[in-house]
Amino acid sequence: MKNKKLTIIGAGNIGTSLARGIVKAGLFTPGQITLTRRHVELLAPLSNDGYGIMSDNVSAIRSADFIILAVEPQQANPVLKEIAAYLNGESQILMSVVSGLSIEDINNIAGKSVPVVRVMPNTAIAIRESMTCIAAENRQSPALKIAESIFNTMGQTLIIDEEQMSAATALGACGIAFFLRAIRAASQGGIEVGFSAGDALKIASQTAKGAASLLLSSGHHPEQEIDRVTTPLGCTISGLNQMEHEGFSSAMIQGIRLSAEKAARLYKKNNKNHLTDRET
Repeated sequence: MKNKKLTIIGAGNIGTSLARGIVKAGLFTPGQITLTRRHVELLAPLSNDGYGIMSDNVSAIRSADFIILAVEPQQANPVLKEIAAYLNGESQILMSVVSGLSIEDINNIAGKSVPVVRVMPNTAIAIRESMTCIAAENRQSPALKIAESIFNTMGQTLIIDEEQMSAATALGACGIAFFLRAIRAASQGGIEVGFSAGDALKIASQTAKGAASLLLSSGHHPEQEIDRVTTPLGCTISGLNQMEHEGFSSAMIQGIRLSAEKAARLYKKNNKNHLTDRET
């Protein structure tokens, strides 16, 4: 991406994670990236690292080749209206990570002046380990291919239908918190059976990483790997059965389902109720 410029509008948690991941991937230098936020003083550490920072969204996008919209749903309408007249479809691509904000919604507000791609990464993008789902109106869109090439360098990507974006938000983006909570629970169990808090967390975290790596490298179903560590009358199956008795799988499934339902409603609910704008 030599000589290209990127603007991230809404440099909150996900926006700054995106910026750091993109730089770690070697796609852009900090000097090629501009970050915007209403309270720009919160971006001072990133300015010290060489990123451009400003509160003026219009100025930030004027020379950008790629624009990532990373604001909260209730901010989307005013921001899109603010920048709409300055978008250039011949030289720019707009990528949105806003939950519940459809491509049709964006086109209705900003007009069809620029190619739009919806992207749903997670905060692990900061260390290039994101699972990122990507969608566009046309799967053959050049903009979609460019977005895929960018996010492929920061983990794994999957091109999906736009209708699946709320599900992707729940499983991939919210999912980071779900799996972190599972690791925390495992580490608390480790403390109860005799480890220090630090040692328990290290064991739980590396074990979770190993489990995920087994599945990604082998392509096996989880039950195939579970069968390899469960034996008749063994301690593993006893623990698993107790967790299932307490509703472990059911709780995870229901949590993902509820998050997906809420993600689908976020943009429309927030704009219907005219909630106060704020950054992510």
